[in-house]
Amino acid sequence: MATEGMDTDMAISPEKAAGTTTGHGHATRFIFLALGLAISAWAVLVPFAKARLGVNEAELGLLLLLVGTGAIISMPFAGWLTGKYGCRKTLVVSTTVFMLSLIGLAFVSSPWAFGLSLFMFGASSGVVDVGMNIQAILVEKERKRSMMSGLHGMYSVGGFFGALIISALLNLGLTPLSAILCLTISLIAGLLIMARYLFPYGHESKNRKSFSLPKGSILMLGVLCFIMYMGDGVVLDWGALFMTTTKSISADTAGLSFAIFSVAISIGRLFGDRLVEWLGIRKGMTSSGIIAAIGFVIVMEAPSAWIAFAGFVVVGLGAANLIPLLFTIASRQKKMPVPQAISSVTTLGYLGLLVGPAMMGFIAHATSLYVVFGIVAALMIFVSVTSRWLHD
Repeated sequence: MATEGMDTDMAISPEKAAGTTTGHGHATRFIFLALGLAISAWAVLVPFAKARLGVNEAELGLLLLLVGTGAIISMPFAGWLTGKYGCRKTLVVSTTVFMLSLIGLAFVSSPWAFGLSLFMFGASSGVVDVGMNIQAILVEKERKRSMMSGLHGMYSVGGFFGALIISALLNLGLTPLSAILCLTISLIAGLLIMARYLFPYGHESKNRKSFSLPKGSILMLGVLCFIMYMGDGVVLDWGALFMTTTKSISADTAGLSFAIFSVAISIGRLFGDRLVEWLGIRKGMTSSGIIAAIGFVIVMEAPSAWIAFAGFVVVGLGAANLIPLLFTIASRQKKMPVPQAISSVTTLGYLGLLVGPAMMGFIAHATSLYVVFGIVAALMIFVSVTSRWLHD
């Protein structure tokens, strides 16, 4: 069971949460979905923002670094905020700031104001990311069953539909600001409806430090999360280029690699909780890592592009549940208050997404992308074996 042996720091507060158990689950799904919708909606705005600001690619790239900077700064403290003020207050405030920042990104024309909006967008999303995972852990404890994979699946679903919704609204003739307002107003309204079902507490612990450096098993979990986020980033940043250089297909067709990978992850996560309940965390981690590694090998050795695309499906299905299971393992350890542990693991994971693909780019320059994909395949095995040991 997903909650067996969970840290006593996450024991349910005597204060009753508003709403029913079902409401807690729906509210948590909504937060995961909303974050995915908003982040993918922002991706559609990037070309419009570039034109509005009148900056070149290099200048825009420097501005975009502020998103990651904001997230990396806020994530280590997000667990403390959730513990001090509860999931409800933390998530309502941070999600609202997140939505308001997204609105700003749709219309501000000053690079300074745009940079501030980007920083707030990243910082607030970092708090939401940590807070919603703590909310998810509490829901798992309440339900006494695995739910983390399905909840992360809702984020993936949001990521798929957010860009589609904004693109559709733009094609109907709406301006970027009008399209974003339609989405954000709907999400804020949904947040206000669901807020009463978010837990008014975060955890009970005598440790009230605002930040603790990860060490021991938590540091290792963070390293594993770094690897998994880096793997996602490698597929995102280097997957299409690998296909064009090794499978002799056009750039337009090669772009399907990440889309196929994303759909496979969504499907894998939506059904992942049943898999975990059937196999358990240990076997689930081991089998998922092996499947992801096999997928990378298929991509590398495929004699045709279509077999390589099938390999990306296998990678997505295998990798789908590894990150959610790492969060579940972090929630069960007893060496660090769980909210701070989740903050640490999330921060290191996000760092992997930011710097991992660049690191692999240097390796690819010195060797080849084939070597990079081989390294990532080996790291998938390392994650499955090491996380199994940490769970023990």
